[in-house]
Amino acid sequence: MSQIQPLNWRPFILGGLASCTAEFGTFPIDTTKTRLQVQGQIEDAKFKQVKYRGMLHAFIKISQEEGLKALYSGIAPAILRQASYGTIKIGTYYSLKRAIISDTEEKESLAVNLFCGMVAGVISSSIANPTDVLKVRMQAQGVTCMGNGSMMGAFITIAQQEGTRGLWRGVGPTAQRAAVVAGVLLSVYDWSKHKVLEAELMEDSVLLHFMCSFVAGLAGTVASNPIDVVKTRMMNQRAFKNKQNASTIYKNSCDCLIKTARNEGVKSLYRGFIPNWLRLGPWNIIFFITYEQLKRLNL
Repeated sequence: MSQIQPLNWRPFILGGLASCTAEFGTFPIDTTKTRLQVQGQIEDAKFKQVKYRGMLHAFIKISQEEGLKALYSGIAPAILRQASYGTIKIGTYYSLKRAIISDTEEKESLAVNLFCGMVAGVISSSIANPTDVLKVRMQAQGVTCMGNGSMMGAFITIAQQEGTRGLWRGVGPTAQRAAVVAGVLLSVYDWSKHKVLEAELMEDSVLLHFMCSFVAGLAGTVASNPIDVVKTRMMNQRAFKNKQNASTIYKNSCDCLIKTARNEGVKSLYRGFIPNWLRLGPWNIIFFITYEQLKRLNL
């Protein structure tokens, strides 16, 4: 273990800026993914109907029936989430890596990268969970879930009707997904980039960043999609404190996973895979290219 060094603020700030940029650029894809994942729930009458045949159909139908603005429903809590989640995740990841491996000449370790990414993902997603809950509900239900129309009012309404636990609904699968996504994405990107540079196959350029982020995005989507389906469904359901008119379908993430696979087939766990990949892939490409370019600025 290397000697503890002073905390470097750059990964936190640059990570947050790059995360917000990537989130805004890919948010409509995320909305279609959420709509695809919450539909077809046999035990929930509100979302029993399979309304969308695929990502493109969902994109067109949402635009026609609700307007283009609906594709950005939930963007405010999403940006707030990335400002907190992205900042903490990237800052924690690179800070942990720097604490464990400070020698720049030392070989990149996939195991260390995976460990640091998983820890960073769990910590950051747990803290930012309330913003994720509101984002998912706004994407699935539209602005009707916001009550008086303000984001802060929506947070207060959830807390009043469902208790503080309502703001951390789905934190288990969210942390699990974040551990998998952050662990796989960050470790695969850094490791593949290091190997290419070590073999002198390419220069440290935008093209290299594009290729490594594309591979990392695909790997992360394959690993995380079942957890993402569970997370989305857990967050979308409501459970009032007084238990009246409650619509709790799933007791916990394991119960959701089992019921989804049993009632709708294992294939349903990869529902929304294409939009998830088409979102996670471009998201990571935008993020890593932006982050790498920000790193070169003399800040």
